[in-house]
Amino acid sequence: MSRILVVDDNALNLQLTCITLELAGHEILRASNGREAIEITESEPLDLILMDLRMPVMDGKHAMKHIKTNAQTKHIPVVALTASAMKGEREQLLASGFDGYIDKPIDVNTFASTVAEFLPG
Repeated sequence: MSRILVVDDNALNLQLTCITLELAGHEILRASNGREAIEITESEPLDLILMDLRMPVMDGKHAMKHIKTNAQTKHIPVVALTASAMKGEREQLLASGFDGYIDKPIDVNTFASTVAEFLPG
């Protein structure tokens, strides 16, 4: 069983994502902004972080940068989970430090297997 942090400020997106992954057997932690994500990441062992980009308090890009520059947390894969798929954005996100990219809205039939591709081991 993997421990996955899902970070999204949209309650419905957060709920759907979490339920889908819980049904696949993962333990899920939740955060609604980048600041909460950093706090959880620094205090809980995690296998993966799914990070929305546009959120209040701290956006996903800033949170990812913080996580990736911290020696304690830089090993955790951070995957962008976003509905804002502009042309070329996927490449920009990967170049900026994200370990992967998943489009929203998620497809509940394939989401868990897509997420599994980013899990270590």
